Amino acid sequence: MTDDTDTTADGSTTTDSPSDDTDPVEPQPITPAAPESFGRVQVWWGDGKGKTTAAMGMGLRAAGHGYRVHLLQFMKGGAASVEDVRGEYNAIAALPGFSYENSGHYGWHGSLDGTQETDHAARADAGLDRARELLAAAADGDPTTPTPLDAPPEAGVHMLVLDEVLYAANRDLIDPADVVGLIEDKPPELELVLTGGHEEPTYATSEADLVTNVAKRRHHFDEGGRARKGTEF
Repeated sequence: MTDDTDTTADGSTTTDSPSDDTDPVEPQPITPAAPESFGRVQVWWGDGKGKTTAAMGMGLRAAGHGYRVHLLQFMKGGAASVEDVRGEYNAIAALPGFSYENSGHYGWHGSLDGTQETDHAARADAGLDRARELLAAAADGDPTTPTPLDAPPEAGVHMLVLDEVLYAANRDLIDPADVVGLIEDKPPELELVLTGGHEEPTYATSEADLVTNVAKRRHHFDEGGRARKGTEF
């Protein structure tokens, strides 16, 4: 191992820090670009916090490179415990190349909040239909070429995040076989990210290229804590 060490007149030595000659990394303008190695299927599941957060973080990173990203959320239609407009929606709307939409029904499925399971199922089915439309649009386009940052998702995207789609399938609001169908219909160059569910979605993990189990070690919800603005919504 070598370093930049100099000997002074009195025999002592000085060592230059490797960072002394390193220019700080400066942000660059975001311009439309196309990824060189997209096309994998990712599955994020588990009982820990961070599945949606990780997916949106990847979306932010991809958008920062000029790739077109779209987030379609299942099962997150708002509830009395959180605000209808979440921080991530405001942030995504301000970021070029990143867009979102929500197909979830208000309230939480399986909880005593006055909503009916049939209502949740209908909205989940609508989300499934919309996911099929977005996949077809990506197939009609060319994911290997740049897409205008302000183009609608119907023009095709490079990364499609189906947030909580696995949660909907695990709760039988949509058929798990239909999730497999989405994977099978994916254009080869499209990066498809599926999230959600505390139980392992074996129907999807067997088809995925990257599988991450987000495991909980401790959560303040277990002690009666509520969702906090800026962390959970």
